[in-house]
Amino acid sequence: MAELRWNPLLKDWHMIASNRQNRPQMPKDYCPFCPSFGNVPDYEVLEYDNDFPALTQNPPQPDEVGTNFFKVAPNYGKCEVILYSPGHTTTLPELSDAHMRKLVDLWCERFNVMKSDEKIKYVFPFENRGEAVGVTMPHPHGQMYGYSFIPKRLEVETQNAREYYEENGRNLFADMLDNERKFGARIIFSNEAFTVYLPFYTDYPYGVYIVPNRQVVYITELSDHEKDLLGITIRDTVGMFDNLFDYRFPYMMCMYNAPVNSGDYSAFWRYHIKFFPPMRSAEKQKFNASSETGAWANCNPTCPEETSEELRAAYNRYIAHRPPQDQ
Repeated sequence: MAELRWNPLLKDWHMIASNRQNRPQMPKDYCPFCPSFGNVPDYEVLEYDNDFPALTQNPPQPDEVGTNFFKVAPNYGKCEVILYSPGHTTTLPELSDAHMRKLVDLWCERFNVMKSDEKIKYVFPFENRGEAVGVTMPHPHGQMYGYSFIPKRLEVETQNAREYYEENGRNLFADMLDNERKFGARIIFSNEAFTVYLPFYTDYPYGVYIVPNRQVVYITELSDHEKDLLGITIRDTVGMFDNLFDYRFPYMMCMYNAPVNSGDYSAFWRYHIKFFPPMRSAEKQKFNASSETGAWANCNPTCPEETSEELRAAYNRYIAHRPPQDQ
């Protein structure tokens, strides 16, 4: 079974993908993403079509469970795996500037490919890292989903950004960044193209944002130099996390472009990246329990100004010991 089902309470499509339950248990010491096992060619970075996709461009007909009330739709879309490196245990902080630029270029290439399908309305690159967020494959990789609908979070955020622009004549993301800069205490680090900060309202103790310093709506609108700096900024953010508690830090990294094939978002949206790390201390995990999950009433058990100090210290430790990088 693989289909979309409509939730009338949220006015949102939910993906039903029971086919993913049939994913085989990988043999011990086997990795389908390592070239040495013959499943993929030699590569530096690589796009790999998901073997068990939740969305497909050749979807089956939905099961005969839909009614006039219970709406179903084909699970149209695209699911891809983005392989960061052929090294099975390589981490992002170990990759060179040039390698990170190749990764950024691959994200851009696959974004354009997905966007070219007019049935796709939202392209979502993301990475799940660590057992704490359910990852069983340690090989460095992320994913990209192309949805035939705009997911509810993005529908809400784009609508709110539009309303803010219509009411104030300014870009909401630009105003958030300006105000964070003025306050200063939650800025972690910055360069000429990007600023990394912990938002005033963050619901995750270490949930930093990466935001371009100028207005761009899609990752593909970045200049060559900005693409270089995007790779460096992402890598150094992960290096900061790994130096926070001196272990490979788990997180969910989500890239937010504007919707595609759905209108003009150029005035009020800005491309950005959000991290959702599940840890609230070195030993304790932040669980989204009843309030967060059942009511969407988020609660951060830490003070953002204090955790920002921790992150800046971790970033400085990382930079102090980072090997020289190519330019």
